Amino acid sequence: MASHSHDHGDDHAHGETEPVTDRNHDNSWSANLEKPQYEDDLSLLKRHGIEAVEHTTSGHHVNLVTHQAHGHPEGFLYDALDDRFGDEDVQWEYIEQCGCGGHVVRVHVN
Repeated sequence: MASHSHDHGDDHAHGETEPVTDRNHDNSWSANLEKPQYEDDLSLLKRHGIEAVEHTTSGHHVNLVTHQAHGHPEGFLYDALDDRFGDEDVQWEYIEQCGCGGHVVRVHVN
């Protein structure tokens, strides 16, 4: 029998990704979009950011903590949020750059 080793850090290259969340959040929370699976996959980062907002209940916020590889979220995340939530009661604001180089965007769901 042959033994196969598999580097789980490359799962995203094969379409196997860990979801950002698997439940609705009835509180304010943070979505970690800094994991290695997001470094080379901007579309996955945007999709999971949107899913995080969709899983946040009204009256709360989610902090989207984005991977440093993509730079300031104004250049990629704001348009994605606007395309998805433009007509809904959802607002976002830039909070800060983390010490590790990532960025925090707080999305309020009203």
